[in-house]
Amino acid sequence: MHSTAPRRTPAREPYPLFGHERADAIIAWRGAEPVTAGRFLAEVIHAANALPEAGHMLNLCADRYRFALALCAAVVRGQVTLMPPAATPHAIAAMRAFAPDAYCIADDATPGLGLPRFDLPAGSAPDIAFDVPRIPGDQVVACLFTSGSTGEPQPYPKRWASLVADVAGEAHRLGIGPGHAILGTVPPQHMYGFESTVMLPLVSGAALTADRPFLPAEIDAAVERVPAPRTLFITPFHLRAWVESGECVRVETVVSATAPLSQELARRTEAVAAGRLIEIYGSTETGQVATRETARTSEWHALEGIRIRTEGERAWASGAHIDEPTPLNDVIEVLGDGARFLLHGRTADMVNIAGKRSSLGYLDRQLASIPGVQDAVFFVPDEEEADGVTRLTAFAVAPGLTAAGILAALRERLDPAFLPRPLVLVERLPRNLTGKIPRAALAALAALSRKRPHGGA
Repeated sequence: MHSTAPRRTPAREPYPLFGHERADAIIAWRGAEPVTAGRFLAEVIHAANALPEAGHMLNLCADRYRFALALCAAVVRGQVTLMPPAATPHAIAAMRAFAPDAYCIADDATPGLGLPRFDLPAGSAPDIAFDVPRIPGDQVVACLFTSGSTGEPQPYPKRWASLVADVAGEAHRLGIGPGHAILGTVPPQHMYGFESTVMLPLVSGAALTADRPFLPAEIDAAVERVPAPRTLFITPFHLRAWVESGECVRVETVVSATAPLSQELARRTEAVAAGRLIEIYGSTETGQVATRETARTSEWHALEGIRIRTEGERAWASGAHIDEPTPLNDVIEVLGDGARFLLHGRTADMVNIAGKRSSLGYLDRQLASIPGVQDAVFFVPDEEEADGVTRLTAFAVAPGLTAAGILAALRERLDPAFLPRPLVLVERLPRNLTGKIPRAALAALAALSRKRPHGGA
């Protein structure tokens, strides 16, 4: 589990576009249909030759195979793939401002983007020799944007060498290679989805899957369509819904990321759905940093070559694929030489009320643990009250419960300083495709609740 991973990738050394060494190796599954590396390469070169002259591509493909095809075609042409956190008008306008020469590839109509559109070539690609292109390590191939859960999305360019080293370390830690099938509920435009469901199979020689299942029945069907061994990359939000849906189709490995997972859910997952559950810690800024076996330990183990250190109250990650020391937006307790650590919550999530400290993540978990509460989140408004104290707001999805009843249960779990004022019952929370809730969406929900206070207490 913690054996030595490949050493840091030299920046200028070229690395192959994908790690499948034979033309007949399976590089992807489209439903139950296997796609060989030879066919994929032919389609990549065919698409690359057809791409428009530009420096940036906005890749909005939801089909993971088409996303990977467009990505690799852009890499071969030397174009940078832009991956916004969402395909909202605001996000697309930000992409136009960031890269005025950008064009768009999508696998639906996607009206009103205001960008030139390119459609991947239809029909069969002509046969070519199986000669996998090698990509300069220092070539910037992608630019990802933070999710916006703590503010405006920020761009982070990614070099080919760093991405290769990142997912090679992940593959080694998880034991993934040729013959493995990779599934995911996360979109490929998100850093976690990009690394683990696109780049990981490409680099390791495993096979990606085109589908992005969402509902529990869709996850079961996707798992059953491909041969073992299989690894499912998922978020805590989707994992909880899947595990609580009833009898799950078992999968060899489940990997969770994007938010801390409770030990209770991790143990339940291994009991009913997975041979093992692994949790990944990372960020758009750093890529993957560490893993833990959540059902058995709260300690995180850094990927080989990565170390965590603290300066004052700030933690930094460095080594391996992380090009330069990078600050982490989390409260971290370093253990030993920095290869192990404990995670206590996001820096931006820490709240101090009446001299008492807690984290929003902890408060969210306490609220969500109340029987009958299906989903929940705390929110810290920007404005303070007249006494200089910020009052927390909370939103809960809890059919059949009352706000007063939930607050009564919450009083048994939390210090009175952290009780929400108000607690608002809603039909659903505005989560994005990775299960996160952008701060702007919570602020809008809070503003709406002030106008329509009948659901609160």
